[in-house]
Amino acid sequence: MPIVRQLFAFVSSGFLIVAFGTTAMSVEIPKFSEETKTAGINHKYEGGFAYMAGAGVAVFDCNDDDLPDLYFAGGEKMAGLFVNASKPAGSLKFNRTTGSGLELLSVIGAYPLDIDSDGKIDLAVLRQGENTLMKGLGNCQFSRANEEWNFDGGNGWTTAFSATWETGNSWPTLVFGNFMIPETVIMDYGDCDQHSLYRPRPSGRYSPPGFLNPGFCALSMLFSDWNRDGVPDLRISNDKEFYRRGGEEQLFRFNANSSPEAYSREQGWNGVNIWGMGIASHDISGDGYPDYYLTNMIDNRFEVLKAGAEKPEFVDQSRHYGIAAGYPFTGGDNKPSTAWHAEFGDVNNDGLADLLVVKGNVETVRMNADADPNNLLIQQQNGQFVEGAKAGGLLSFELGRSGALVDLNADGALDVVVTNRFANVETWRNTGVTGNWLQVNLESAGKNPNCIGCWLEVKTDHNIQRREITVGGGHAGGQTGSLHFGLGRNLTANLRIKRPGQNWSEWMPVGANRSVTIQH
Repeated sequence: MPIVRQLFAFVSSGFLIVAFGTTAMSVEIPKFSEETKTAGINHKYEGGFAYMAGAGVAVFDCNDDDLPDLYFAGGEKMAGLFVNASKPAGSLKFNRTTGSGLELLSVIGAYPLDIDSDGKIDLAVLRQGENTLMKGLGNCQFSRANEEWNFDGGNGWTTAFSATWETGNSWPTLVFGNFMIPETVIMDYGDCDQHSLYRPRPSGRYSPPGFLNPGFCALSMLFSDWNRDGVPDLRISNDKEFYRRGGEEQLFRFNANSSPEAYSREQGWNGVNIWGMGIASHDISGDGYPDYYLTNMIDNRFEVLKAGAEKPEFVDQSRHYGIAAGYPFTGGDNKPSTAWHAEFGDVNNDGLADLLVVKGNVETVRMNADADPNNLLIQQQNGQFVEGAKAGGLLSFELGRSGALVDLNADGALDVVVTNRFANVETWRNTGVTGNWLQVNLESAGKNPNCIGCWLEVKTDHNIQRREITVGGGHAGGQTGSLHFGLGRNLTANLRIKRPGQNWSEWMPVGANRSVTIQH
């Protein structure tokens, strides 16, 4: 379908909006077309025990053509950058790029962010061995920046990452989450490693690393402002299969003027022990605070802040919302599921966030399901979720690990990418939905150009959708770029933004079915 473009500008409270309108596509329900092979994506994540987790995918636009590109971890094989060549609203098409600088071995995952605030996306690459910061040069070219940025990548087994901008800093604070200490591993077990903390110098670049202790074999971490006090804290999800004495899920309090400290029982933190794999965050409950979906073996958790709580007291409401998803929904395997990556996104553009859960057993674990399909849980108007993967054409029994919900062909509908262990990546195109949509880009010429730590609200006739802008979570991969909102039948919406430590902007009116850029 041809794209109709129109350009307008709107100024309010110092915010500039530039918008490009497009026509909308529609079908009755979200249906997906599997297009991996025809899209030209041929990539596997392989390796032994040291690569049982990971297989992350980083989603970002490396050549400024407004189409998201994909960087896949390879494990023992070479990582791969696939540049998007899809036509707007057309079938998916990607070209594997060589000579980008990202051809690295031992890659477990990667997260995109603009570390030096130069307007070009960089990559934090998680590896078995030295972690690497890759500086974006433009036009999908990258160079190693460890030495230039005074970054000591260590020599660990890194499986988690998150970043935030602390008050007054021109560069982000980075945390690399480590799994087991490699030299202690005997017969697939060992001691959990500490995590590496990198805070910037006042003039930029990094001080020697500090450490977060204790470490309990993290597989996901996320800086998030759980209590809306303007200062994100670090949530860590740990795999209880491997941690020993005193292990549990963790929340570290961050303050720019002191060392991080783990919340204690006296400070309201309740002990939770799960096979923690991934974290997804979204305000599903509508209380104005982020809720957290924690993937697990057997039932997943959905933690909502207790009403009126001033401390980090969370209640598991996964069964209330119908998203525990502890067993395969089809396939005949009655053993418990193994869930990894989780991500919220509105796949049918009805204004309600849906949930992708990527699943796949660990080959040495016999107590869990081998036929364990990924979930696509669709939120209904009553707040309950129902399974939609099979009806939508997304059924897969590969050993899933990571993934993404992202509009790959600029048609206003979220597509699905799933990475697998020992099998090719899978990519599905969303062939159209009836609801209207809005894509929002946040840009700045100063520090923190993508507004990490900001909150964005989109208001329509019947609801307000809230989004915290974060780097981290998921499992071993994340994305940066356009923020997608479904609008249902609404042809207009209002949006506003809140930067950390500042007041909300005024509401800004926008039309539906367009991409909007806010220069903040």
